[in-house]
Amino acid sequence: MNFDEAIERRGTHSMKWDMMRPMFGVDPADGIPMWVADMDFRPPACVQGALEAMARHGVYGYFGDEGAYRAAIVWWMRTRHGWEVDPAAIFTTHGLVNGTALCVDAFSAPGDGVVLTTPVYHAFARVIRAAGRDVVECRLRVEEGRHLMDFDAWDAQMTGRERMFILCSPHNPGGRVWTEAELRGVADFCRRHDLILVSDEIHHDLVLPGARHRVMATVAPEIADRLVMLTAATKTFNIAGAHVGNVIVPDPALRARFGARMAALGISPNSFGLAMVTAAYSPEGAAWVDALMAYLDENRRKFDAAMAAIPGVRSMPLEATYLAWVDFTATGMTPAEVRARVEGQARIAANHGETFGAGGEGHLRFNLATPRAHIIEAAARMRAAFADLQ
Repeated sequence: MNFDEAIERRGTHSMKWDMMRPMFGVDPADGIPMWVADMDFRPPACVQGALEAMARHGVYGYFGDEGAYRAAIVWWMRTRHGWEVDPAAIFTTHGLVNGTALCVDAFSAPGDGVVLTTPVYHAFARVIRAAGRDVVECRLRVEEGRHLMDFDAWDAQMTGRERMFILCSPHNPGGRVWTEAELRGVADFCRRHDLILVSDEIHHDLVLPGARHRVMATVAPEIADRLVMLTAATKTFNIAGAHVGNVIVPDPALRARFGARMAALGISPNSFGLAMVTAAYSPEGAAWVDALMAYLDENRRKFDAAMAAIPGVRSMPLEATYLAWVDFTATGMTPAEVRARVEGQARIAANHGETFGAGGEGHLRFNLATPRAHIIEAAARMRAAFADLQ
């Protein structure tokens, strides 16, 4: 595995590279894309081999017998996360944005409130509003540069119209790995307010050295009657284009409700995604992830050091994901002024903080999952763009 290899992605229908100009005004010819959350790395050889075997066979019919695919998921969750998953509890959706949307559809009604802990992954709010539900923004507290839960404030916000809580664990964009006490606090909050808890754990494999992810299903098994787990191999192995994710529903009654909506909408997975996941969830895939996290940790270290050298700029300490959440508020600049320097001068495309909801103002999110040469170049461009502050 060679994470330093620069793979040409321009002109390949890559959202990350080919949409820089229309989205951010950054020319792909010399811009650095550090926005949408996919990596510039090839997946492990076992995944590539699975696709090559399908291509050699040359017949792309309907997929049957998901036994090996489900067994791979069960093995991965047991081996990597200490979580025993019932194969019958697994539903496969077209990625986890689709999985989230299906949960909103199955477990709430138009006009209901859905709780988000903001700032948080922007697609959650998008699908909630598109479904005619109300986004209830429960803002995370920031102490000593870290996001923290604020249950007392959130209790005061509840009106009784809320039906669901969507947890992002590990947290995107802040990179927190929630502690067991924090997760139990979420479980208790959902019981107090009679909420379905949807725990999106798509980044659960992307945990940096020194941190440990805890699976909500194992932390609070007593709330299984109101818990839905979301997992995927797509972020872990850079196969997001496969659009395959898992909604895992431990409780039989909730499972029946979710299965009914899946059946009504005619949703079934594609064969390429199932083959890729089956191959990825393996000892070879596990070794690749371990090497990836060591590489990303060094990328994080170099990028954070560059941000720390710019007065008024600070990266939130990253415990998981490959997404740096950078606070520019102490520069005294407006978000538009910051973006003019990052996009116009440094020629870097990064996600705008306000799209993540309350608490995101004055921040940018930078994707660090790219060859180290890009990180070093981006760091140099950022220092040059803010040179007058130094």
